[in-house]
Amino acid sequence: MQFATVIGRATSTVKHSTLHGWRLLLVQPLGPEDKADGPPQLVIDRLGGGRGDRVIICSDGRAAKEMVGAETTPARWHVMGIVD
Repeated sequence: MQFATVIGRATSTVKHSTLHGWRLLLVQPLGPEDKADGPPQLVIDRLGGGRGDRVIICSDGRAAKEMVGAETTPARWHVMGIVD
């Protein structure tokens, strides 16, 4: 689990079939003192995160497969929560 800031949304004309209905967000993972920690990541989101929101993300591929309901999904990163 890691904190991140939503920096935008991704729109695609073609998606993997397991990602239909999922919002794709571009987030910047944060490290200590809220400084950028690595490159931005593309994550799946069903909680409604928006630009500027602070979110909790997870890179557990098994959990992403369970959320999506398909073993063949390419999704790995997902939003676990939105920080108030």
